[in-house]
Amino acid sequence: MARTILIADDHPLFRQALAMAAGNVAKDARLVEGATLASALLEAQAADDLALILLDLKMPGADGFSGVALLHAEKPEVPILVVSSEAAAGTAQNALRFGAVGFIGKDSDLSVIEAAIADALSGKRLAAPVDPLLDPVAAQIASLTPTQLKVMLGVMQGRLNKQIAFDLGLSEATIKAHMTSILKKLDVQNRTQAVLAAKALGLAPA
Repeated sequence: MARTILIADDHPLFRQALAMAAGNVAKDARLVEGATLASALLEAQAADDLALILLDLKMPGADGFSGVALLHAEKPEVPILVVSSEAAAGTAQNALRFGAVGFIGKDSDLSVIEAAIADALSGKRLAAPVDPLLDPVAAQIASLTPTQLKVMLGVMQGRLNKQIAFDLGLSEATIKAHMTSILKKLDVQNRTQAVLAAKALGLAPA
């Protein structure tokens, strides 16, 4: 059965390494690549048979865990395996909170990466999922649509509604409507509180 695997990483050599690992595991798969978050999102949107996303956390266009959150919102049924050099305490758990099924380090052996890819493709989680009942933050982020996440990221960059509207090709009234929904979903009263909440969640650097 035809299927597509997306490799999202800004380092060409590591994309090649991941492509080799993915090809060894899924010889029938079509491999597509994205060097920026924007290009990865376009590839994800275009692939109707997307089976797996291999994602680096630190790539152009991604703030904090926004790459995981945006790709998960865009393709919630597709497993995301984070392959990152980021080793800070809590990084793996935060990646899971935003929708990843697993987290492995870039310094892992090829055999470890291949095993993780095989598990993710077979529907296995590489770590216990975050319980939304125990972690309401996960549920709040999961409730945001891809467009709402993009609006939220624009707000976090200090952009005005009319600037975000221009960036996304939407009307200012539509952006205001999205902001109303975002405030309600994050259970906050204003833009400042929304930004502070999102930064606390790790959606962007504090």
